[in-house]
Amino acid sequence: MKALVLAAGKGTRLKPLTNTVPKHILPVGDKPVLFHVLNYVKEAGIKDIGIVVSPESGPYIEEAIGTGSEWGGQITFIVQHEPLGLAHAVKVAKGFLGDSPFLMLLGDNLVQEGVKDFLDEFHTSSSDASILLKEVPDPRAFGVAELDPSGKVIHMVEKPQKPKSNLAIIGVYLFTAEIHKAIAQIKPSWRGELEITDAIQKLLEMGKVIRSHLLQGWWLDIGSNDGLIEANRVVLDAFLERDIKGKVDKQSSIVGRVEIGEATEIENSLVQGPVFIAANCRIKNSLVKPFTNIRAETVVEDSSLERSVILENCQILKIKHLANSVVGKNTKLTGQDKDPGEACTEQSRRIRLFIGDDCKVEL
Repeated sequence: MKALVLAAGKGTRLKPLTNTVPKHILPVGDKPVLFHVLNYVKEAGIKDIGIVVSPESGPYIEEAIGTGSEWGGQITFIVQHEPLGLAHAVKVAKGFLGDSPFLMLLGDNLVQEGVKDFLDEFHTSSSDASILLKEVPDPRAFGVAELDPSGKVIHMVEKPQKPKSNLAIIGVYLFTAEIHKAIAQIKPSWRGELEITDAIQKLLEMGKVIRSHLLQGWWLDIGSNDGLIEANRVVLDAFLERDIKGKVDKQSSIVGRVEIGEATEIENSLVQGPVFIAANCRIKNSLVKPFTNIRAETVVEDSSLERSVILENCQILKIKHLANSVVGKNTKLTGQDKDPGEACTEQSRRIRLFIGDDCKVEL
């Protein structure tokens, strides 16, 4: 069994952040989203991992992953030169995959349950493919599966206007080598892409057995600014533990589950968890409210933050109430002289920003 992780997407809905960094290495909780996905693979016991990257994202992702020893296996990077669909990514990776069965995951989607049970179920079945499904209120934005009473897939369609079920395909798949034969027989969709849903439908037409597994827990797609903020909220709430490695002075208060990295200093501030603050930060005369993720080397002074993601080496100075925001690395935000405690009660004056790297903003 091999794993194929897809990390070649351009992340257009996350611009301007993704003008300078691939979405797959944006932080969710204490680590990049791609690292969470690789942890699923490790927990499933798969050691031969291929990661599909684009020419643009590849160098960043390779640098972030390094040798890959953290995941206990061998990592192979596969370049998809054009974004021509998920089935095209499988086609590009054929040399790596060979005739092995494989687990395929999107590198920017998270699932609460991981994938081990999904994989174990596949091993005990005689199916040629299995797909992970999630009930959603409006499935029109997704690939949709129809099942028979036993849970076998009987039909697949991509983004139907009139869906016949509410079972969305959420980007986790298991395939045997039969999928390569199916991909060879499909044509590009109206989007000009080789759709994996078309390939799975072709498997059905070939008489192959496709089973499904219904996800009971949460599913997170970080493909948008709001998706990144929500993923951080859910992951911080679910997994963060209290761990104070930095220095907290006597005038400060740390409430609840807060992780503070080494060499970080908290001065005359209130931090209300769940909050993650990485190493080498300084928080002074400020209020940091729940579901905030502050990355390394960042300074926050005379400010209030809530439910926001602040990337590395930022300066947040005199910002009254920054909420539901994403701030790119090496960015400086400067506001007016206000009392941050007073600002937090003024809901109508919340500031919401989506800013890329290397910006200077005066408010």
